[in-house]
Amino acid sequence: MERIDPSEFEKRRTRITEIFSKIVTQADAQALTRCPYKNRFDQCAAHFGCQYKRKPRRPGEPPACASDDKLDYRTAWETDPGQVEAAHQALRDGCRSEPHTMAESEGAHVLHDDDSRPAVKGRTVFDYADELSVRVPTSCGRTGHCHECIVQIKGGMKALCPRTEAESFLRDPYRLACQAVVERTDQDVTFGLLRRTPKILTDQDRRPVALDPVVTRRGAEVYYDGERIDDYRGHLYGIALDVGTTTVVAELLDLESGRSVRETSFENPQRFGGSDIMHRISYDGGDCHGELHRAMINTLNTEIRQMGTELGIDRRQIYELVVVGNATMRDLFFGLDVQPIGTKPYKSTIEREALEGRRPTTALNVAARKLGIMTHRNARVFGAPLIASHVGADVAADLVAVDMASADELVMLVDVGTNTEVVIGHKGRLLAASCPAGPAFEGGLVTYGMPACDGAIESVRYEAGEPGGRFELKTIGEIEPKGLCGSGFVDLLAELRRHELMTPKGVFAGGVGEIQVAPQQGITLSRRDASELAQAKAANTCGQVILMRRFGAGPQQIRRLYLAGGFANYVNAANAVDIGFLAPVDPDRIIKVGNAAAQGAREMLLSRSKRDTIDQLVRTIEHVELETMEDFFDVFVDGCQFKPIRF
Repeated sequence: MERIDPSEFEKRRTRITEIFSKIVTQADAQALTRCPYKNRFDQCAAHFGCQYKRKPRRPGEPPACASDDKLDYRTAWETDPGQVEAAHQALRDGCRSEPHTMAESEGAHVLHDDDSRPAVKGRTVFDYADELSVRVPTSCGRTGHCHECIVQIKGGMKALCPRTEAESFLRDPYRLACQAVVERTDQDVTFGLLRRTPKILTDQDRRPVALDPVVTRRGAEVYYDGERIDDYRGHLYGIALDVGTTTVVAELLDLESGRSVRETSFENPQRFGGSDIMHRISYDGGDCHGELHRAMINTLNTEIRQMGTELGIDRRQIYELVVVGNATMRDLFFGLDVQPIGTKPYKSTIEREALEGRRPTTALNVAARKLGIMTHRNARVFGAPLIASHVGADVAADLVAVDMASADELVMLVDVGTNTEVVIGHKGRLLAASCPAGPAFEGGLVTYGMPACDGAIESVRYEAGEPGGRFELKTIGEIEPKGLCGSGFVDLLAELRRHELMTPKGVFAGGVGEIQVAPQQGITLSRRDASELAQAKAANTCGQVILMRRFGAGPQQIRRLYLAGGFANYVNAANAVDIGFLAPVDPDRIIKVGNAAAQGAREMLLSRSKRDTIDQLVRTIEHVELETMEDFFDVFVDGCQFKPIRF
């Protein structure tokens, strides 16, 4: 018998131990991240819907799975399997009285946009979303725990089961798609998503930025502000995020080249808490504190996962985010208490601490992991500095984008949105104010208002003729009209005034109660709608007029009027001046700068010096509280009329 060499035996035992160790490590990783319903052929064996399900590769095969296996699935079932079964049982007991069959349909339907399916007792809105190919976000296996699948019930709420405990944070007309079960089939149920994709500028001019990011690479190592945080994984990415009250814009950037990799937008998922910042502040101060923050983080994580899937990017290559937004939106993103912003003197907790000397800046820098953002575990989130009160980090980003601090001549910035901001001045003196315009021009409060999504009427021209006249309409995506967005409303109001179909006070010719805009689609403008638009316009008027008076200048002295905001780039400037939406500045001096806040966020992500400069500048800006000015009421009342601003 051949003698075994002890040294060779030990060598082989060590080798096989290493092999088994790697197998165990891989198995542990798979157990944490690979979905148990996913087979070895990357096919889905689950009988419920999932955002990663794709069409079978070949007929007869199970659906394909598009997951990258980087998501920890345990929260859906492994943490407490009994809890999941209990949730399903509660749903069955509370809402499903008996098994459903197609024969139960009594003619009613469940609808989304222009598509529908017969209403059947016992089916959830999520079931219908699957059938209608509507992508509803979820990450909890449809148990009601992640609170991501919020939908707006536009009609037929009484046909659904009562709210479950999982939906206690919601108010009408919002439900969780996984919890809303059809109980009655005697009326239609119509639902819509909170996360439609608004139109954004993707071809606007980019100012060259000298690359000076906080995240850098030295050889094979990655550093954040000089501290080593990772080994180089092939790319350094960052995300610039403009969190608007209505719309969120996110841009993925390569921090080594400055190249834009992907730009996307979505409706702010916090809409269930109210259409404006004051309602959201009130909502967050109630029993459902924290839900708005979680809604935003969950949606952002969904976008990051989608970017990773579509672009083949590892989320661990994302090392920093720069976030801008008004004071409320920014602080909600960071999970901070926003109640002080809603009461006098309307200053955030962060601003108060800075004024009291307890912090050196109103800028924030927080670990992404602390906020639950799915990026590299050592990634950071930079919140741009606030200016004062409701004039927040989005305006700071605007100032970066237009380089207003270096202006030698008098300029004015008007960032139009749910909360409009106005800044006037030059490099020697800057004044700023916030105007609570509300969401009327952003798709809220007006019957057929909508964000700038496909189907939104974005321009209007009236053709007079016999018999009567008609409106020539242009929609985003050149499809059938579904409603009007901001630029369409500005055109419509100007055309109604131009053709004397409406008085300056919003009274329609002939005393009618509404104007037919798109008769075939039933789209109208009512007197109440005109009133909502008038008040929103008046808020914009106040900001511009009062700041000009406070500065001691008139429209003729403004050399450049920068027009920024969600729909500002598509607004007909002449029409905006005609109805008093903008100060009567020569149209040749009105410069549309698109989404300047997103551009400013982009520049701050790519340049440390931009951050330092704006942090110093915001401390010098004079904040004007419009409602404290003695002429505020008179200016507001006059601004409610659809006529040019008289100065």
